[in-house]
Amino acid sequence: MKVPIEKLAGYGALVLLGVALPYLMPAYRSQLTELWLFVVFALTWDLVGGQMGYNSFGNVLFVGIGTYACAVTQVALVYSVGKYTAAEGSSATVFAFNVPQYLTGLALGLPVGAIIAGLVGLFFGSIILGMRGHYFAICTLGLGIAAGQIAAGWEWIGAGSGLSSPNVPAKLGDISQMFYFMAFILAVITFVAIRWLLSTRFGLALNAIRDDEDKAEAMGLPTKRIKVVAWVVAAMLLGLSGGILGNLKRFIDPIDVAFA
Repeated sequence: MKVPIEKLAGYGALVLLGVALPYLMPAYRSQLTELWLFVVFALTWDLVGGQMGYNSFGNVLFVGIGTYACAVTQVALVYSVGKYTAAEGSSATVFAFNVPQYLTGLALGLPVGAIIAGLVGLFFGSIILGMRGHYFAICTLGLGIAAGQIAAGWEWIGAGSGLSSPNVPAKLGDISQMFYFMAFILAVITFVAIRWLLSTRFGLALNAIRDDEDKAEAMGLPTKRIKVVAWVVAAMLLGLSGGILGNLKRFIDPIDVAFA
């Protein structure tokens, strides 16, 4: 698909602005990081809700799974998760992380969050994507609410007391800029990936489902399989963003952060 030169210039300007923002507005790095994460949230919602026509109120499920899965992986590589959460992860001396431990945990935790979110999306998608309209929307809303309540009662991950993400080693200093660029790069990857996906026959199939699912099925499209794949793609990207969000917030509350 050929992109007009005007659009390429606009994309290039946006990328340059994104690279420059943390230097131009250093006091707002955390807010700018969240801005790019919300861009990911919007793009992934549009894939399912806009292009496919299935309004999902449960995408927060995948964000929350990403926050917890990433943080638990980071902790589990070094300490017992149960002991860590029992102490609320607040002791920088008892639960200290050196630079290799912290960076390795983050590098492994983010893909783990994406994979688990994708598997959960595959499981629930296979069950509920046979529903349509209000039934699907209400069911996804229930998934997000239920996940928050389950996390709030699960002692191993901190229950209602929440879970602190690993303490940043002093040698790394302020890593807000690193999280900014992680969120920015994820937003760019999400935009490019979804734009490419929608330019393929798969994108046409999503639009066919949105316009008239019965007719799409009559033409031989495996509509349920297509819907599940789209939801899994969104879930994995949201799982990645959740891992970044959890480390950015430094404290994961089951209701107010993970499954807000």
